Amino acid sequence: MEDALVAVEAGADAVGFVFYEKSPRCVSVETVREIVEKLPERVEKVGVFVGGSSESIVGVLRQCGMTIAQIYPRESLALTDEFFRDFPFRVIPAISTALISEDEMVGFHIANSGRKKVVAALIDSGNSERPGGTGETFDWRQMAGLSDAIGLNLVVAGGLKVENVGEAIEALKPWGVDVASGVEASPGKKDLERVRAFVRAVREYDRKVT
Repeated sequence: MEDALVAVEAGADAVGFVFYEKSPRCVSVETVREIVEKLPERVEKVGVFVGGSSESIVGVLRQCGMTIAQIYPRESLALTDEFFRDFPFRVIPAISTALISEDEMVGFHIANSGRKKVVAALIDSGNSERPGGTGETFDWRQMAGLSDAIGLNLVVAGGLKVENVGEAIEALKPWGVDVASGVEASPGKKDLERVRAFVRAVREYDRKVT
């Protein structure tokens, strides 16, 4: 609760809740529901999922009052035309940089009919075994043209912190940035001063790029 409220007070536009059981940041439905009740309506509440079924994800989103699903596709869950047609929430498809080649995003498909539900595509530094949360960066310059190539807003994740988020923003000019380990005192527990400093840094570099 304290982590979420400080993030909002610092100026975060969205707060993410990880429902991937193998993550040290995994939280329960009950905990998330209690936190979300205290958050202002303007803040996006993002549920983070790795695979699973569409039905189970929708169930969690509804129980917790989420507004967006951030989904790392797996064999058990492909983001197909049928998925986007039936899925009742907005989506941030997430992909690991290890699965990107020649400016093409693989692992999920986004048809034109489904793009109206896609908020942005999230690019992370994970791999097939560990989809995200690695705390490692990737070559931002190499991905500089990705947003234009795929025709989607871009959210950048992976090893971001106060000291390097400006470089990532300047290189990729993303729609958003996603931080976890870079503002933590320990896995799953945020350092509140780092959270505040990170948001300040993002706002500063955002003004420069704009």
